[in-house]
Amino acid sequence: MATSLTRERAPKRASETNLEDDLDVGDDYVPYVPLSKRRAEKFGKLTAKKGLDYGTPNSGYGSDQNSTSGQQHKSRNGEGNGRDSDRNTGDDDDEDDDAFAKVGPRAGVSLIEQSVEIRKAQVNAEEQKTEAQKALEEEAKILAAVTERKQLASVEEISKGIVYKDPIKTTWTPPRHIREMTQEQLAAIRQKFHIDAEGEDMPPVIKAFRDMKFPKPVLDYLKNKGIKMPTPIQMQGLPVALSGRDMIGIAFTGSGKTLSFTLPLVMRALEEETKMPLAKGEGPIGMIVCPSRELARQTYEGFVGIADMLHKGGYAQLRILLCMGGINMQEQASVLHSGIHIVVATPGRLQDMLAKKKFNLDLCTYMCMDEADRMLDMGFEEEVRTILSYFKHQRQTILYSATMPKKIQDFARSALVMPVTVNVGRAGAANLDVIQEVEYVKQEAKIVYLLECLQKTPPPVLIFAENKNDVDDIQEYLLLKGVEAVSIHGSKTQEEREYAINAFKSYQKDVLVATDVASKGLDFAEIHHVILFDMPKEIEDYVHRIGRTGRSGKTGIATTFINMNSSEQILLDLKHLLREAKQRVPPVLEALEDPTEKYKDLGVAGGCGYCGGLGHRVTECPKLEQQQKSKNSGMMRPNERAGNEM
Repeated sequence: MATSLTRERAPKRASETNLEDDLDVGDDYVPYVPLSKRRAEKFGKLTAKKGLDYGTPNSGYGSDQNSTSGQQHKSRNGEGNGRDSDRNTGDDDDEDDDAFAKVGPRAGVSLIEQSVEIRKAQVNAEEQKTEAQKALEEEAKILAAVTERKQLASVEEISKGIVYKDPIKTTWTPPRHIREMTQEQLAAIRQKFHIDAEGEDMPPVIKAFRDMKFPKPVLDYLKNKGIKMPTPIQMQGLPVALSGRDMIGIAFTGSGKTLSFTLPLVMRALEEETKMPLAKGEGPIGMIVCPSRELARQTYEGFVGIADMLHKGGYAQLRILLCMGGINMQEQASVLHSGIHIVVATPGRLQDMLAKKKFNLDLCTYMCMDEADRMLDMGFEEEVRTILSYFKHQRQTILYSATMPKKIQDFARSALVMPVTVNVGRAGAANLDVIQEVEYVKQEAKIVYLLECLQKTPPPVLIFAENKNDVDDIQEYLLLKGVEAVSIHGSKTQEEREYAINAFKSYQKDVLVATDVASKGLDFAEIHHVILFDMPKEIEDYVHRIGRTGRSGKTGIATTFINMNSSEQILLDLKHLLREAKQRVPPVLEALEDPTEKYKDLGVAGGCGYCGGLGHRVTECPKLEQQQKSKNSGMMRPNERAGNEM
């Protein structure tokens, strides 16, 4: 049957030629090809072009095909997993091999068998992984589960999908000679002062306060304080904050972090007041959130000192509000009613004041969290998020701390706009100006040995204890021995706490005994000696405690008592911290078996990715374990509760 007059004549086979001669058919005759064969030929051509091994299992194609040898292939009978086991050979072997492709690469293998093979391959791949790979994968899963939280933003911003892409614009610009410096010159300065800065469009590093364009009264204030030039964190941190950029600042204790976030806020508030004075019920322009009352009080006093110096120099009077538990807010009624430029607060009281609408954050464009790792810890995260919900516009966010693990940095960075990270030294490293002495003292002998330790240096001396009862016992013992001592902890009234701090700072008392409420950020300029009556449960607390001495470039001594009551995990962290700071490691710590050595042999960097401790991995992190327990029980740790008091 002819299909078309224009179709090309199909090649004639030998048998067809004889048949045509006998029948004397015309030139337009085309022999009939069965549909199954036409489909098989078409499929064979397609598979040959793509280089596949597909075919049709039951089409009959392959059981009766012509070839130069005239032999037939074996039909599909299940041999060789359903694949043809005997193919013709001849001049057109390649063409026939393409034609005899099979259906699917695993057509004769059952799904159960394929599943078993896949599982075997997965098991083999798992067995081939090194111990280091397995450890890193396990740690990554733990960190991902822990940091799987909501973005640190207000409820309105999250619900409306508001995302800020550009940082806040300010009127401040560096001097011309600073702007003309090349990136190579700026990098050389950062390298000289060990400043590690990361971020897009990095503001320049500046080595003089005068080049930062501070007014003369501010420069006089710094001169009166004995501050002649910026510290490394101030060289980079001040230009970043003055530029309006979001920032994460990390530097060791006593490095001048407070000035890095107070001076930019003072300048912004002064500029706004000069443009248009604040009226009743307006403000604040910016605020500082601190984890403890003592730190909030200290920061507030620093603001007041700068504001008074500016006012004496002919500038506008800045009004600062201290907002924390334990004080009578009626004493600051005049500030509340006159318009607030700056608020210094603890989270609990700040949240309470905002809820009662004592003031609002409609004009607030600057927020700094001092000791930010504590602010973003489990005890404060929800309160900070509630505070953020009162913001109406974009704000500049600055986070500062001496100990900020990478987990906290990554979480905080999700809420910042084009953030700049400024790091002076390793996050969580001890101050190198502190001589660290670790002594093994039995539990019953510690309080007696205190008197001997007090002979190392002249007063003032700061003693840290883990719980309130120990603080009271130590103070009572020292008073009985004729030592002028005061104490603070979370259960004391605000008046008692302030009296103790002021008496100690003014050298009326020789010894201050305290819990961790005195370890975060407090600046005791002349302390020569810090004694840790107990080894804390977290290495971060140890770093903060010993950081109360050796401040502003001065050398201090920190003596730590350890014994069998101290956990092995924290002692291992202490061992690595002493090694890092090139301090003497006592034999009792050297004798501890270090489980992190196996990771070093595997080529895995040491340290915990959650708390920053160098003596353990995240799988054995005591802080993570404690926080999970606190989360499950709905309780906060004592130091968090003390900092969060209203």
